[in-house]
Amino acid sequence: MGSYGLQAGRADVRSAGPITFGPEGILFLADNVSAQVFAVDVGDTGPAAASEPFDLADVDVRVGSFLGCEADDIVIRDMAVHPDSHNVYLSVQRGHGDAAQPVLVRIDRLDGSVADVALDDVPVAVVAIADAPDADDGRLDITLPQGAEGEELKVGERTIRILRRPIRTSTITDMAYVDGFLLVAGLSNEEFSSKLRRIPFPFDDETVEKVADNNLEIFHVSHGKWETAAPIRAFVPYDDGRSILATYTCTPVVHFPLAELVSGASVASGTKVVGRTVAELGAVNQPLDMVSFVEGGEEHLLVANSAHGLVKIHCRDIDAQEPLTEPQGPVGVPRETEDLRGITRLANLNGRHVLALQADAGGRQHLRSLKTASL
Repeated sequence: MGSYGLQAGRADVRSAGPITFGPEGILFLADNVSAQVFAVDVGDTGPAAASEPFDLADVDVRVGSFLGCEADDIVIRDMAVHPDSHNVYLSVQRGHGDAAQPVLVRIDRLDGSVADVALDDVPVAVVAIADAPDADDGRLDITLPQGAEGEELKVGERTIRILRRPIRTSTITDMAYVDGFLLVAGLSNEEFSSKLRRIPFPFDDETVEKVADNNLEIFHVSHGKWETAAPIRAFVPYDDGRSILATYTCTPVVHFPLAELVSGASVASGTKVVGRTVAELGAVNQPLDMVSFVEGGEEHLLVANSAHGLVKIHCRDIDAQEPLTEPQGPVGVPRETEDLRGITRLANLNGRHVLALQADAGGRQHLRSLKTASL
């Protein structure tokens, strides 16, 4: 790992956040408490995997048992699949509130066994998010949580649950690695706080000065207005890494060209990137994860969300969609809603399957391989 600047040390992760893989199986871990991203060589030397599916029942029970707690005492914050071994990595919060502890676990795709991933005395590098909201910033980020977190609120004839948290906890909401850069979405300490950061990797002493770090503006169809404070909840690289597709609460899907991101002095002048809203998936809906896959030579997008089944969108329709700039409609690109509910996390497993973390009616969580040809 010498070519990527990793040195033996400790990844002092203080909160469980988004994770994603980069080159040579390096895992990036986001920590919103310290407002840092760690790059760790997880030492996964498992055999290269073929394209077979991987399914595992009661993954929350298994992880809880391994960590010595009940399944209800763990929260799976994110999921990533190792690009070679196809072992599954989970960013886990053990416990709730201020006493919660972050744990990184690995599930072996051969036998389903659970193991913790060492973060002490490992090859590691770290970069700070320079414009993170202060820990005492009084602004709140409001989400529609899964489970029993938050408070109940009456909206018309519906009762929903909302969670209000300091915006510091949404400094990093999602990440992806593309062609030598780590893309990081989240909130900043600025008035127009929605941000997309492009961080060069390897990390070094000059990385912070090289970050392309821009404010984002979108038209939110169901809200009927332009917004600059709502964070991206999930995104995927698109168009061979030249752009991203992102989704927000209540639930626009937006295209951003990365060529418009700038760095250095231009950022200080308030550079703003305006996204092209291409779809609206419905109000009172929380996007949970996104993934893209290619089937039959054509690319498709999957969006896991709280209000509907798994949503599938054909990317050729995204390319042809004019920007949505009017409230309440039209809803943009056509979409299909698969009869797959309870999916909270998605990851590419191999060329033929997408891995889903899915909760059943009783709340138990399972890993399920979805065959792309059947979606």
